[in-house]
Amino acid sequence: MSEDSTGGRRDTAEVDLRRGPTHPAAASWDTQAVRPAPVRAAVRSRAEFVEEPEPPVEQPAPAYPVQLSEGLAQVRTVTRHLDEILAAVPQPDPIELAVLDAQGLLCAEEVVSARALPAFDQAALDGYAARSEDIAAATPDEPVGLAVVGESVAGASAPSSIGPGLALKVAAGAMLPAGADVVVPAVWTDQGAVRVGVHAGPPAGSYVRRTGDDVAPGDPAVQIGTPIGPAQISLLAAVGRERVLVRPRPRIAVLCAGTELVDVGTSPAPGQVVDVNSYALAAAARDAGAEAYRSGILPSDKRRLAEVLESQLLRSDLVLIAGTFASGGFDLVQETLNELGQMRFRQVSMHPGPAQGFGRMGRDDVPVICIPGEPVAALVAFEVFVRPAIRLMLGKRQLFRRTVQAIAGQPLMSPLGYRQYLHGTVMRHPDGGYVVEPVGDGTEALLARMARANCLIVIDEDVTEVAAGGLVTVMPLLLGG
Repeated sequence: MSEDSTGGRRDTAEVDLRRGPTHPAAASWDTQAVRPAPVRAAVRSRAEFVEEPEPPVEQPAPAYPVQLSEGLAQVRTVTRHLDEILAAVPQPDPIELAVLDAQGLLCAEEVVSARALPAFDQAALDGYAARSEDIAAATPDEPVGLAVVGESVAGASAPSSIGPGLALKVAAGAMLPAGADVVVPAVWTDQGAVRVGVHAGPPAGSYVRRTGDDVAPGDPAVQIGTPIGPAQISLLAAVGRERVLVRPRPRIAVLCAGTELVDVGTSPAPGQVVDVNSYALAAAARDAGAEAYRSGILPSDKRRLAEVLESQLLRSDLVLIAGTFASGGFDLVQETLNELGQMRFRQVSMHPGPAQGFGRMGRDDVPVICIPGEPVAALVAFEVFVRPAIRLMLGKRQLFRRTVQAIAGQPLMSPLGYRQYLHGTVMRHPDGGYVVEPVGDGTEALLARMARANCLIVIDEDVTEVAAGGLVTVMPLLLGG
């Protein structure tokens, strides 16, 4: 993977830090995104195209439904819509968890060790504890003989000592006898039981772990912001911590809107479709690190709809709704959301899925993100807007997937003025670098084709065509990446 910090246009998911996001964690965002390649093949655009700028200061939201219809009339850039979301997502308070339950989360405290690791001088491997001056001259041709005065095994606590010309047989992790400053590996000896012949003399300190070599009392064992994995759990257990303070997984409620939707266990009638989004988006949220709840299809009764939305706002850090919303704002879900808080639906200059919505609802101003109901567009919108928000709530510095530059294996087309996201397959070229090809022709949004993809091909707003052999930005879709 490579990074470009030389300037130019931003990549699809890079936050414009120069605009100064208002979120307190914005100063530490580390996008690690690769900007589009400076060289493009057969790129065509219209010079007269200029995106209509948005007013610098938004007016207070008018009452429903004028607010929604006006919002849809505004075309917003991907970057600006993303910035608004990231500036509004909350930072959940740290919680204390058992160390095993903390796996995959970020440590929210500085764990200081109250004990030394190791707690005593010990052997690093099986062999013979000895004095380095006694075995300094040992060679395979002229081994040095030492009298074996006993054996020390791991777990034995009785102190022992050796003097000149003596050795103590030790196991890995066993307490080192007083007077010994080296452990001779067993394979460097004749492994005698009463008297041992040493064939090589390692220098003092070899194969010995001294008290506090790993961690001394008062030293930080795990620092704030450290991802907790198996190694950190091992260290936490070693310093005696059964619980640790961590940044919790954000609670994400996933809902779907649409009178045409039926649950997966129901055979759809003509005109009906199975609700796949609540499953796909909940899985995507979990892959991003969230604790996702699949709440399913929203009811069509307004009173019941309001109850469901209010209950999800009480239990969630973020609410995600996928659906096809009315362009004029006269939609039951839109109307109910507007009554619970300030919700705005806009056209975003991206394809697929330009219709996007965002607002904050309820007494706690819980962020609510609305994305298109078409399954392919829904997962694209999740990657662009929702996944970075989840990672920000987790406290991650790396909000976005790393991107690479790849050679287009065939011509690519893109609508002018829209940032295009195409599902594709990327592979390493035998001569180095990457080659990418779209899955399908880019116009058919089919689930089977999306399931075969391993990346998103990103084509910028001012590019309408990339010839075969041109460079494009590719976002690999790695699980957990």
